[in-house]
Amino acid sequence: MQSISRYWTKKQIRRQLHIVSGEEQPTAVIENGTYLNSMRKIWQKGHIWLDGSRIVYVGEALPSSMDGIERIDAEGFYLVPGYIEHHAHPFQLYNPLTLARFGAERGTTTFVNDNLPFILHLETADALRLIEEIQQTPAVMLWWARYDGQTALINQHHIFSYSAMKAWLDHPYVVQGGELTDWPGVLEGNDEILHWMLETKQAHKPIEGHLPGAGKETLAKMALLGVDGDHESMTAEDVLARLDAGMTASLRYSSIRPDLPAIISGLQQTGKVGYDDLMMTTDGSPPHFIKEGLMDMLIDKAVAAGVPFIDAVLMCTKNPARYFHLDDTIGIIAPGRLANINFLPELTSAKPTDVLAKGEWVRKDNRPVFPKRGIDWASFGFTPFNPEWELTWNDLHFSIPLGVEMVNEVIMKPYQIQLDMTGDSLPDDCDECFLLLVDRFGKWSVTTLIKGFAAHIYGFASSYSTTGDIILIGKSKHGLLQAFQALKKQRGGIVLLDQNGPAASIPLTIGGTFSEKPIDGGLTTEENHLRAELFARCYPFNDPIYSLLFLSSTHLPYVRVTQKGIYDVKKKRVLFPSIMR
Repeated sequence: MQSISRYWTKKQIRRQLHIVSGEEQPTAVIENGTYLNSMRKIWQKGHIWLDGSRIVYVGEALPSSMDGIERIDAEGFYLVPGYIEHHAHPFQLYNPLTLARFGAERGTTTFVNDNLPFILHLETADALRLIEEIQQTPAVMLWWARYDGQTALINQHHIFSYSAMKAWLDHPYVVQGGELTDWPGVLEGNDEILHWMLETKQAHKPIEGHLPGAGKETLAKMALLGVDGDHESMTAEDVLARLDAGMTASLRYSSIRPDLPAIISGLQQTGKVGYDDLMMTTDGSPPHFIKEGLMDMLIDKAVAAGVPFIDAVLMCTKNPARYFHLDDTIGIIAPGRLANINFLPELTSAKPTDVLAKGEWVRKDNRPVFPKRGIDWASFGFTPFNPEWELTWNDLHFSIPLGVEMVNEVIMKPYQIQLDMTGDSLPDDCDECFLLLVDRFGKWSVTTLIKGFAAHIYGFASSYSTTGDIILIGKSKHGLLQAFQALKKQRGGIVLLDQNGPAASIPLTIGGTFSEKPIDGGLTTEENHLRAELFARCYPFNDPIYSLLFLSSTHLPYVRVTQKGIYDVKKKRVLFPSIMR
């Protein structure tokens, strides 16, 4: 297996040299296109010669003989590099393969992906075999190496062992360290994470921060630690502060932080805006949010906010490629690069009608043609969700006086419980529900109340969570038991119950974690149905999927429900421990 920058063998490179010399023929020629010269930021007319997955020549010449060569007429098209989503969470109900297909068919041909579910749920060897299997698709699928689990894990040191971290950081498809969610721990003396940050830099790979609200002093310290970029800017001032600290800044447009238009407006008001060190990301938004596209959508929104079209394209092509030290392979239409090329019929939209990914058509004549490909997920460790244990009435003992109250989709604060929790159900006229987090193997549980999630839920169960442990929410203890049984019968995912039966469900058949359905082939419909039913039951925010994902995430304030128990994020201590079953 070769590095992303070393896809081609010596024999292939010799052949490519002969193609340019006229001694051999390219496999395909894109003729008469107007292509983006990313180095000079201009449009040029010319021809592009391909040898399979690689661009071998760009210019005015054509091969001396065109016999046997695939000829692609690009007259009237504007050709731009395939887009790069540099900060993907490929597990927001969808799986990496369905995200790759959905994105590539809309021009996003490269993803740099979070490895969190893989490092938490799979043995290291299986996880690395899996990312090599996923790379066999036309999309370029690259990965991060997380330094921590983003939650309080019972087996933290086993999961993030020396051998596991070394294997991830050394893998050629892993192109960055991070995102660095536990940066406060590093500042407070966590030399284990600092060691892996130094190993990342030694491997000449960037480190991505996670620095919401960071001031200049914190940013300076992060730069000293080796952080190269950050995607957590919420204002134009945040962006400028990161640039001033020598970092690359990413502008985010996501379901819970749709900040990009306002940030661009703020940057332009300064009168000193430049785009060379800016990138853009959807930050792992769920299906309902990305249904209109990925980086194509962000480019269009940036242009609508006043960014010149070429600069907007470079923010999703050359800029991230350079950031990852991969601009010799992706992000530019030039000799030596992968043949990731988007065909735009006009410059009023970044959505292509035709897309080449690794030299293979994934959209042709405005029809998606990404090759159908399956993965035997169970053979890599994502076995079907089938718990061999039962949840019983004895598990529904609620006595902790401290509950968690939702401030928004992802922030929770502690509150003092006043309700009587000994009965079978809670009053209908309050916005509090029973909450259980139960180990997916049935070893422990955490019981409390959650306030502000919804007011009228009979029973709700989800195996979709940060750690894959089971979340149960509801007014009725009987509803909790019934929701758990429905979840088992469904083989994992999300289930919402009324007293008369299921109201909505999202089956996640890959280990209870991912859906096998295409994003635009049923999954978005399922998510929208669940959202509508939760809204009808007074879920007060916009994105319940993120609420489930971040229930245990200790990089967010103020309290979290984790494997270790109810956890105070700021003080880094367990307030009430989980109970062994």
